[in-house]
Amino acid sequence: MGGWDRIRGSRTRLGGGGSRNSQASDRQSSSRTVRLGSVRPQHPGHRTIYCNDRDANLPVRFKGNSISTTKYNVATFFPKGLFEQFRRVANLYFLMISILSTTPISPVNPVTNMVPLSLVLLVSLVKEAFEDWKRLQNDMVINSSPIDILQDQKWESIPWKKLQVGDLVRVKQDGFFPADLLLLASTNPDGVCYTETANLDGETNLKIRKALERTWDYLLPDKAAEFKGEIQCEQPNNSLYTFTGNLIIQKQTLPLSPNQILLRGCSLRNTEYIVGVVVFTGHETKVMMNSMNVPSKRSTLERKLDKLILTLFGVLFLMCLIGAIGSGVFISRKYYYLGLDESVEDQFNPNNRFVMIKFIQSTQFINKDLHMYHVESNTPALARTSNLNEELGQVEYIFSDKTGTLTRNLMEFFKCSIGGEVYGTGITEIEKGGAQRNGLRIDGVKKATTTVHEKGFNFDDPRLMLGAWRNERDPDSCKEFFRCLAICHTVLPEGDETPEKITYQAASPDEAALVTAAKNFGFFFYRRTPTMIMVRESHVEKMGKIEDVSYEILSVLEFNSTRKRQSVICRYPNGRLVLYCKGADTVIYERLAHGNHNIKKTTREHLEEFGSAGLRTLCLAYRDLSSDLYETWNEKFIQAKSALREREKKLDEVADLIEKDLILIGSTAIEDKLQDGVPSCIETLSRAGIKIWVLTGDKMETAINIAYACSLINNDMKQFIISSETEAIREVESRGDTVETERVIRASVKQELKRCLEEAQHYLHTVSGPKLALIIDGKCLMYALDPNLRVTLLNLSLNCSSVVCCRVSPLQKAQVTSLVKKGARKITLSIGDGANDVSMIQAAHVGVGISGLEGMQAVMASDFAIAQFRFLTDLLLVHGRWSYLRICKVVTYFFYKNLTFTLTQFWFTFQTGFSGQRFYDDWFQSLYNVIFTALPVIIVGLFDEDVSAPLSKKYPELYKEGIRNTFFKWRVLSVWAFFSVYQSLVFYYFTIAASRKGHNTSGKIFGLWDVSTMAFTCIVITVNGRLLMACNSITRWHHISIAGSIVAWFVFIFLYSGVSTPYDRQENIFFVIYVLMSTSYFYLTLLLVPVVALLGDFVYQGIQRWFFPYDYQIIQEIHRNEPEVSSRTELMEIGHHLTPDEERSFAIAQLPRETSKHTGFAFDSPGYESFFASQAGVLAPQKPWDVARRASMRSQQRTPKKN
Repeated sequence: MGGWDRIRGSRTRLGGGGSRNSQASDRQSSSRTVRLGSVRPQHPGHRTIYCNDRDANLPVRFKGNSISTTKYNVATFFPKGLFEQFRRVANLYFLMISILSTTPISPVNPVTNMVPLSLVLLVSLVKEAFEDWKRLQNDMVINSSPIDILQDQKWESIPWKKLQVGDLVRVKQDGFFPADLLLLASTNPDGVCYTETANLDGETNLKIRKALERTWDYLLPDKAAEFKGEIQCEQPNNSLYTFTGNLIIQKQTLPLSPNQILLRGCSLRNTEYIVGVVVFTGHETKVMMNSMNVPSKRSTLERKLDKLILTLFGVLFLMCLIGAIGSGVFISRKYYYLGLDESVEDQFNPNNRFVMIKFIQSTQFINKDLHMYHVESNTPALARTSNLNEELGQVEYIFSDKTGTLTRNLMEFFKCSIGGEVYGTGITEIEKGGAQRNGLRIDGVKKATTTVHEKGFNFDDPRLMLGAWRNERDPDSCKEFFRCLAICHTVLPEGDETPEKITYQAASPDEAALVTAAKNFGFFFYRRTPTMIMVRESHVEKMGKIEDVSYEILSVLEFNSTRKRQSVICRYPNGRLVLYCKGADTVIYERLAHGNHNIKKTTREHLEEFGSAGLRTLCLAYRDLSSDLYETWNEKFIQAKSALREREKKLDEVADLIEKDLILIGSTAIEDKLQDGVPSCIETLSRAGIKIWVLTGDKMETAINIAYACSLINNDMKQFIISSETEAIREVESRGDTVETERVIRASVKQELKRCLEEAQHYLHTVSGPKLALIIDGKCLMYALDPNLRVTLLNLSLNCSSVVCCRVSPLQKAQVTSLVKKGARKITLSIGDGANDVSMIQAAHVGVGISGLEGMQAVMASDFAIAQFRFLTDLLLVHGRWSYLRICKVVTYFFYKNLTFTLTQFWFTFQTGFSGQRFYDDWFQSLYNVIFTALPVIIVGLFDEDVSAPLSKKYPELYKEGIRNTFFKWRVLSVWAFFSVYQSLVFYYFTIAASRKGHNTSGKIFGLWDVSTMAFTCIVITVNGRLLMACNSITRWHHISIAGSIVAWFVFIFLYSGVSTPYDRQENIFFVIYVLMSTSYFYLTLLLVPVVALLGDFVYQGIQRWFFPYDYQIIQEIHRNEPEVSSRTELMEIGHHLTPDEERSFAIAQLPRETSKHTGFAFDSPGYESFFASQAGVLAPQKPWDVARRASMRSQQRTPKKN
């Protein structure tokens, strides 16, 4: 059977073996499992897989392993692509106008409409095809990757796409798993292998997977060929952290857990090779079921533009209806010669507008912004799409990954407490940020000469370095502390056994940092065997002496989220038995022996001090054991390890028997290095009205620590924690009843959500209630996203200032994003750096990828790419806000100038008996949007700035105008429409009235083409002048474009009216401009009509700016008299205090650039008090009398205050 036949068959038969009825049941459960919108608990149905037996699996027709992530195929490209394009009302409108232009009554040539539409469609389809071709190329590379499969007692290499469920495969070190596999055997002792799951959860630290002891022997091909087993497991689902199933081998049933499952997309590390059996393939793998279809994104402004175009169409239809009714009433047998011959004209064709907006959007200043250029990685910002720039100016919710996005995923040993004494003199970024917020300045601590700084170790205190700890008050505690660090772990050393060249592979970066610290303190762990750990100890017996010591590892009590601790029982060379334990302070303190209250109290104070500095803490303790005690306990431990039921629970109970009466040694403090500028960036974005949510696959404790470090959460907040790690839930889970577990967790989540929402509403109704924060884990989130609970979750989340979701899958990230996007109808932005963030990035209105250490998957799926999280400040507050303002101004101005032009023709129909007589020449209408008013709009769309970039970041509250969509509301459009009506009346009736008694030099009165040419001249001058009034910054390019457009009109009319041809009614305009310019009527009208037309706009803008100023206008007035040079001079004066980032910013500020000569009208705006009051959260409406009073005091306020 061919691959495509197998895939086609799998579409109708997805289930496991058995009868047709059971397959139908499995099919139904599978479809329910993968439904996008909520992660659902698994249906009790299961699939049966026969291992190493393709013939037995053939009747079931499992899906093949070939994947496709493309948006189109050959058959669907044109229909689906055209459907996507004609979803845009503008394109649909173009199509309708193009069809109408082919009819005999059309006044325009159909080519003028069809060519722009065809060009727009061609460019869009070529772009879609190119992007989809890149996806296809990537799919082909992945599907053709080689993998070793067992055939005829030897390993044969085949492409991934030919892999089938039940096959036995061999994956070598650093290779990726081609499907979801059940681990059978590993080259490492005890069937252990190490995997990197960065593509799933963003974690670069290694995870340990362990095969069942019964299958360890199936490693070599001849032995593996004997393996015949049966797997009964759950149906394919999108839950990354769960797996339920049994392996039946030789009539023995062995339970399977996630510890034996290797997921597609992960890679093998520190293991020569593993042997596994394929469980799920292709689109049924967990990573693929967490992926989403490639979305088609359109900006909110573009969708509102569709509504505007429909409104314009309605206005056009109304005009045509009025004209038709008037024509029917007015024209009779007496006036039959005025009947409509061939003239229904399209005044509202938005072709030019749409093409112009696309041109403005496609001009990317983001790519050239040096403020978003990352020097260390040589990475500039990149705008990968051109139609979402303005969306960046309206973002209200940011969904961020943690690892690699907010943090560098770089843990460093920073401080410690030993025997009640604190060591380490460094200052964390959190402490510096807190001091700066309090107005304090912390100078950097001078580094000691003994300071060592390497990856994982940033400790500075000469009292512990180079054996100096021997001179401390309690050197024995120091020695136990260092040995605990060097022995109590599961780290694997790699490379040469020298301190300079060795590298540590650990299950978490914290463990690697602790072992690296032990190395720098003189206790160098360099070799591990299944039963021994070798440590090279320095300065123990006497200063300068170095000796290699072997410690026998008797038992390892592993860390898990329930125990929150790890213990190792080892035997010294002299026979001493010691239990070393490290873990969270809460669990360690519960197990300490009585006595030593002073050290306990002091160490707890140190822990609180470390925690407030944003450091991750662990407590270290030890206990000496007797041989009899250990032997008795070890018997129970072996029995618990061999238990088939409730093994984890029994192991925890046995561990509690020996992990007691501990002696506290001290504590460690590790800094999870944030990316540069993250806390200040988050604070700035919060002031801008943007709410930031953290969605991470990390543990809850880690996520909370980072949230504190980023200032997302603080101790003054009321925290709502919804976790599945409760005693009641753990007790139900231990029974193994999935249905009961589902019921209990669902009820618990429902109760907690209801309670938290009631508390949140209570706090919100209090005058000075605390800010709220929600912390929820992935298992609870799975039930909270249920349709019956998601509304409660959404209401609770929207009432919280910060939300942290922990242990969430990639699909859950996308679902939370979609919940806010669709449920709250807010503009969302997702930012991440790994493949696990792709779904979230695609689900948001705007997706931002970070060029990090986890590959380019996030960048390839994103709309914008940056190198550091802190660059969001420039991306949103500067470029996003400017783009939003510019596009709003361009769209509303297009609306205004076309409506103004069209209405003059409409007023003319009332004086022509609705006969369809044209007021303007055809070429006037054709070139109006193309030449005479086009270039100034482009200049404004590219260069207009209300305030400078530094001021945009200094006053982030300005961004709230975009969130509120202040500049593209129907109220704003109605103001523009009102002045369009007013100006069109002025143009038409003033020129008509002035021409009634006017005559040219030969004594003839002015005709139709004289008056229409005069009116058109006034329109060109006025609409260009109106654009100048709308500009916030005026440069020489504005002057050149506006003057050039007006001059272009006069050059055209001089040439056009100077030549007479018998075609296209051009003879009507012959010599008109020369006749007009020979009369005083022309110059008087040219002077008065634009002034009268713009007088209303001028008065309105003055009143608005004086009494009802926008926030940006207040900032303009505050900094109106501040020369730009002064800020640079001040920077030079304090240059020796600048940080590297500030020095870079200052250097960029020295670059030559276009300066603004105008920043608005010179009205002294009095509204600044209400603006700063709004920043502080205080409502302070402006008073008209206060406005007048402050306006009278302008002379006393000439000198601006220095900020």
